[in-house]
Amino acid sequence: MNDDAEQQPLTVAPSYPEGQLAKAFVTALTHEDAGVRHRAEVRGQRWREVLAALAAGRLSVGSRTPVVGLPPWVTPEVMRGGFATGSASAGGPLRSHETEAARTFGVPARRRALFAYCLTEPGLAWLWARLDSGGYEVGVPEEAALLTMAWLVRRGETGAALDLVAELEPFADRLRFLPRPADGPAPDATAAVHRHTASEAVDALARRRPNAAVETQREALAVWQPFADELLIHWLRTAHDGDVLGLALAPEANWLAQGEALLGRYRVLAAEHTLCSKHRDPKENLGILRGALEEVVAGRPLEARRLGLLRHAVRSMVRRRGLPGSAAHTALRHRQAEQAALPSHHALARLVSRRLAALPPETGITDIAPPLRPVDEEESRETGLPIGAVVPATVSKVVGSALSAPIGTLVERGVIPSAEVMAELVPQLVAATTAHAYGDAALRAVMAANYRAFRNRRSLLLLNLERQVRVEELPWVRAVSRQRSAAPGTSGGEGALSVLRHLGELAVQAFPGTLLPNPLIREFGVLDRQGDLGAPFVEELAADIFMGTFSPKFLKAARVAGELLGGTLYERYYGIDYAAIRNLAIVETGEALSRSSGTRTSPGFARLCAERAGPASRAWSVAANGMVIEQAQILTTHNLATLVHRVGITPGVGWADLARLCFATVCRLTARVHRDPRPLGAIKDAAYAWRQMVFHLSLCPPQEQRRFIAGIEEETARHPAHVATRLAPALAGMALVGEGGTFGRDGAADSGRARRFVGWSTDGHWMR
Repeated sequence: MNDDAEQQPLTVAPSYPEGQLAKAFVTALTHEDAGVRHRAEVRGQRWREVLAALAAGRLSVGSRTPVVGLPPWVTPEVMRGGFATGSASAGGPLRSHETEAARTFGVPARRRALFAYCLTEPGLAWLWARLDSGGYEVGVPEEAALLTMAWLVRRGETGAALDLVAELEPFADRLRFLPRPADGPAPDATAAVHRHTASEAVDALARRRPNAAVETQREALAVWQPFADELLIHWLRTAHDGDVLGLALAPEANWLAQGEALLGRYRVLAAEHTLCSKHRDPKENLGILRGALEEVVAGRPLEARRLGLLRHAVRSMVRRRGLPGSAAHTALRHRQAEQAALPSHHALARLVSRRLAALPPETGITDIAPPLRPVDEEESRETGLPIGAVVPATVSKVVGSALSAPIGTLVERGVIPSAEVMAELVPQLVAATTAHAYGDAALRAVMAANYRAFRNRRSLLLLNLERQVRVEELPWVRAVSRQRSAAPGTSGGEGALSVLRHLGELAVQAFPGTLLPNPLIREFGVLDRQGDLGAPFVEELAADIFMGTFSPKFLKAARVAGELLGGTLYERYYGIDYAAIRNLAIVETGEALSRSSGTRTSPGFARLCAERAGPASRAWSVAANGMVIEQAQILTTHNLATLVHRVGITPGVGWADLARLCFATVCRLTARVHRDPRPLGAIKDAAYAWRQMVFHLSLCPPQEQRRFIAGIEEETARHPAHVATRLAPALAGMALVGEGGTFGRDGAADSGRARRFVGWSTDGHWMR
């Protein structure tokens, strides 16, 4: 959900959790995978907890304190859609590390007893040892609380430590405040981050199963084709002048004995090798040869029809592959044997998994070359895999996903394939960056671990202008807030702004046609506050709960956009009056200063977005809300102007290249519209990519803009014809504005097919 929930007072019915419970029940009942069924059963139980808590009045949906009796800093257990279950993530039964600690401390296995022990001299000594060694992990933020308390005591900040204990103590019996043990300190994420840990890569490889199609083909090549050759050779011994005589001549006793032995071998092979089924088909060549042999060995004469099938099968096998023993036949079987002898991906995955098991499990892999080396002599003896066998790309990709490297390297190698995945990794880097503001190394490590855990906290569904809890609100973070330094360099604001600039450039350059996701924007906001820049970063708002209001930062972001884009192609294309927005910002800022309580909304900006969306946006609907929100994104450029004008990003590839990459994304998304029964999502995303294309193009010199617009149809021609057809109104609109023309209020030109490309509509999009 949004960092600043942009709604008017609103309530939520229980229909959503009821629907999710029904989905979980059906999945738990019907899914073919046992693991999926189990996870769905657990999910269903949690949705039942949500409904029970709602019925009992223990939940306040839409509040930043959704669980009655728990303060906002407690990490709630949150389901999809932002619904709290009524439980705390740090609650529940004792974990194994708590039980082991109770045994070591000699206290009852209860959380309050563990909490009390940590307030004694031996308990503090135990916590100090963890601080000094770094041998701990923080899974939920609460597990950093006692470590912070111990640091304060050792630092001589007794008053702050006592205040922290007093705030935690009422929950000592319910919440998990004890840190988890670890082999050593976490790696420094300022140098490298990782998408998956080594243990997660091992788990992913362990879940791989043999490819049924590949193993079936391997069985056919290694077992059934050689056996078919044996049957063919046996029948060819009855041939005269190239024909199979069958019982026209009495079969020799030796031939019958060999045939009986072949049938016995067939039964053994069929029992051991069960993947292939063609050998059982009486219409297949192998089945015909085997069936005829069974008849003859049993002493039954072959009917004319079966003899004809036998002759046809023998001739076709010889015609297709040559006589067994001939050069062509031998070469073919040799190639097939080599193919069958190739090690399976599954076997190589098990070998690589064994190699990874020797690495530190809870970190990334700094060098992926050793785990991916070819099979050596010792491994060949142990596993039966051939020496020099190469690890396949499918296995290499799993190992590569655990590579620990600078985030730019991960983007370059494709380990980070999208802005959404990048947003998942950025907290590792931001945690280390923000923690550098603390002068003491032990406190830096605790605060970095706390931040990483805090970013795993799922967002709540927030209504009525509520705001998500920030990391600064946690009592143990507040307790050490005076330890933060604003000194320049990597330990202060300059370091945070340098990281913000780097991440902004990386995201815009690597994913130019993608809307920056909210989790990434949230991290940008943290770095911005750390650097005290005051840049207005705005989130993508949810159309289904939007109630028509915006916080003041949206107007501030639009004003920043106007400072950058006033008089440019962007302003002309979208029909924006950035001078009027500047004046509106001045007026609303003055009004806010005159109020002692301040303002949390920008009514002028909301009114402007609604007017630009048109009359269709006046009635409440998800589509109407989407039209208003899209206008806010257009006016603010959804953070692009803030990154360029305030943060100062300068992507290395150049603005024209970014515009071309955006247009390629537009074409790719437009291609999905063809024959899609629900194309509105692709249309919306294509319009967002188009908007970012216009933004990047607006930062180019006029002559470069003209070249781009003139060549855009040539680029479109490289895609399927229906892409050009659907984009024709948008292309005409871009040409119109490039030549100095304008759109009408409805986004269409006064004459011709030219249309302004926006994504949301209440009456059917023209691209359909």
